[in-house]
Amino acid sequence: MPFKDFIDYLRLEKNYSVHTLTAYEKDLQVFLDFASREYDYKHIKKVPYSVIRSWIVSLVDGGISNRSVNRKVSSLKSYYKFLLKTKQISENPLVKHKALKTSKKVQVPFSEKEINQVIDILEQEAGFEGVRNKLIVELFYATGMRRAELVNLKITDISLSQKNIKVLGKRNKERIIPLLPSILITLEQYLEERKRLDSIKDSAFLFLTQKGVKIYETLVYRIINSYFSIASEKVKKSPHILRHSFATHLLNEGADLNAVKELLGHASLASTQVYTHNSISQLKQVYKNAHPRNLNRD
Repeated sequence: MPFKDFIDYLRLEKNYSVHTLTAYEKDLQVFLDFASREYDYKHIKKVPYSVIRSWIVSLVDGGISNRSVNRKVSSLKSYYKFLLKTKQISENPLVKHKALKTSKKVQVPFSEKEINQVIDILEQEAGFEGVRNKLIVELFYATGMRRAELVNLKITDISLSQKNIKVLGKRNKERIIPLLPSILITLEQYLEERKRLDSIKDSAFLFLTQKGVKIYETLVYRIINSYFSIASEKVKKSPHILRHSFATHLLNEGADLNAVKELLGHASLASTQVYTHNSISQLKQVYKNAHPRNLNRD
């Protein structure tokens, strides 16, 4: 394993997820394979920028999007920073590299009508899976949590008395999110249904399958996608779009950007600001209706 020290560093010092670690290692191995095959380099340490540039060109020519290329180069850049930090190299060959230009992806949130329609559909479904799926949709929309955060929720993270939920986010950072009364009702219904399962293997976790094991991310995606396919014609129907809808709808109603940042678990305000573009139309309307110089307010 040529990158073991680096991967261990990311896991132990940076608290990166298994998924992220796998992506980093794969990116580095793909580059090393290229450098070895095309230029006979046996280790990344000695590879000059000209070889890296050649790799980038080959990726683009191969149909890889600029966004994906930038991510792969970012993995390589992080590795060189690690090599510098551990004094294994004297300079970073990517220090002057400029990322490829990318078009900004506009994530279209679900409308309140679409979300309410899905919840109305779920209201008609009984049994363990029906109540569980309703709680999943409601929690995503009411808290803005990430899919991985929801999957890893534990029973002990819920406080019915305090009416809140503890979420373990990226870098093991905890945040407390208040729960709406409607969520508490669905949560209590789910916990009752959960007790009736024939067997429970992963008892510590909140969300389980019918077989009593911890729910998994692809199942959560399928649940969201299937229900919102009924109510929405949007191209992308995923848990992330529900998180996006949570943030957008709060901002549309005048929520403070810093408060939304804390609820989402973002490390910086810049990450939260990507959601503000959807609020611009509403902001224009407020401005139009309120500004004293607008003679057509009435």
